[in-house]
Amino acid sequence: MSQCARVNGSCKRCEGELPFAFTMAFQPIVDLSLAEIVTYEALVRGMQGESAGSVISQVTSDLLYRFDQACRVKAIEMASALGMQTNLSINFLPNAVYEPEACIQATLEVSKRVGWPTNRLIFEITETERVRDRQHLCNIIDAYRSMGFKTALDDFGNGYANLDLLTDLTPDTLKIDRELVMHCDSDLRRQALLNAIILLAQELDMGLIAEGVETRAEALWLARAGIVRQQGFYFARPAVNALSGDLTEHLQELRLAVKTLNRA
Repeated sequence: MSQCARVNGSCKRCEGELPFAFTMAFQPIVDLSLAEIVTYEALVRGMQGESAGSVISQVTSDLLYRFDQACRVKAIEMASALGMQTNLSINFLPNAVYEPEACIQATLEVSKRVGWPTNRLIFEITETERVRDRQHLCNIIDAYRSMGFKTALDDFGNGYANLDLLTDLTPDTLKIDRELVMHCDSDLRRQALLNAIILLAQELDMGLIAEGVETRAEALWLARAGIVRQQGFYFARPAVNALSGDLTEHLQELRLAVKTLNRA
């Protein structure tokens, strides 16, 4: 792994203005056992709400590190300004981190400036391409854990975020991809796979979040199976420059429904 480009407090890779503007949308992650929002995930959007893809398509290889840092700073600044009281989850690209201790400095600086507690930050490992150096990713996770951050492996069960990564990596949480979640209330094969992931997570002492929950039936099946932390359109779509509305009544009703089904 190449050395970090930071010299005398300045990093040519990570610092400087981007040639385009972007903002963030925030989507809640709920806990049905608590009937509350526990985390918001920050998602890149264009200034007029354009998709993440439209923004990322402008990120050239020489802007990768700068963009990754800018996303972290933007997410924390906006979360603070919006009065977010939950954890904040931020995606990061493993190949955009040279040395964890050096590349985290901008995150620490903005957290201190806006008063954001670093123990309320979660970094999601987003695998848009296969990690070139798996040991480097292990080092990132270990370094972040030593600094008090938590990490999550995004899109688990699809693409590059697959089972073999867990032979080396020790994230705090696995985010189960929508491909495994969809129709889980009626699809026996998906149920078998999800039950196996639940046992795996227990053995490895990792938490689980189901991504892409879109129906009540999916939410209830997952909660009864033990996956109470969930994220998806069924609860709220990402809100650009805003947090979701009050979900308390909806989540309390779901928690009661799960308890009723478990007693049946």
